Formats: sequence, C-alpha cells, structure tokens
Amino acid sequence: MQEYILTLTENGLLIKTPDGTPCKASDILQIFPESRVYAFRGSMGAGKTTFIKNLCSTLGVTDVVNSPTFAIVNVYQDTNGDDIYHFDCYRLKNIREALDLGAEEYLYSGCLCFIEWPEMIDDLLPEDHVDVTILPLQDGNRLLTVSRRI
Repeated sequence: MQEYILTLTENGLLIKTPDGTPCKASDILQIFPESRVYAFRGSMGAGKTTFIKNLCSTLGVTDVVNSPTFAIVNVYQDTNGDDIYHFDCYRLKNIREALDLGAEEYLYSGCLCFIEWPEMIDDLLPEDHVDVTILPLQDGNRLLTVSRRI
C-alpha cells in the first residue's frame, strides 16, 4: 500500500510521496500501470472529483470534467482519442441499476474508469482494480492511499 499527502491548493493538487518528493496526479496511474479501473473512496467533500479532474487534465481531456451525479457516467477522451469513463455511483439504489446502465461493459472495456462511490458496485469491480482512498486530515490536507486488491 502506498500513501501520499494530497494538498488542494489554488493552483491545483500538490501530492507528496512518503519521502516528501512531489508528484503529479497522473503518477498515481503509474503505480499499477496494467490496471484500468480506479475506485475513489472517501467522504463527501474529500476531493474525489477534484482528483479525477486533475487526472483527466493531465491525460489531455479537454471536455469539462464534473461529477456525473445524475447521469451516473460521463465519457471523456484523452489526447489519443481513447475513452475515459467517469462514474458517480452515489445515486444508485442497488447493483441492478448499475447492470441496467451497462456498467460491466464499461468496467471491462479496457478503457480507464474512474469511479466515485464505488461501494455501490463493489461486486462488479474487476479483481485488479485500484482503490484510491482520500481521507481529509485536520490540517486541511488529505491522506491519499493507493492499493490494489489482488
């Protein structure tokens, strides 16, 4: 398990590794480069959407990136024209709703998937998905923990 300190600043995200070395949001994708599904866990206001916006920006997404609270899933394209799926599962009532919207097709498409509130669809997530947990700290920073279940 890797831990980072995430600071939300006026200029974006500042991430420091355990040894204090700064890194970019996209560096998180390099920890497990073969993984395509990233499950972002954290309380309301922890910074999940902000982190995903930063990831999408570093991947070259030019669309407006916002939480797909009502649509459940937004589709963006990176600089290579590859799709990136951004889920917000907060409003799902049960796993059946996720299946009805075709969640499995997205999750197993080979495209990057960023999921907010993945607790709602944990049973559908690929075994090799990456958990990114964001925990707000009292000093206003966030503790970012990255791990893979396999």
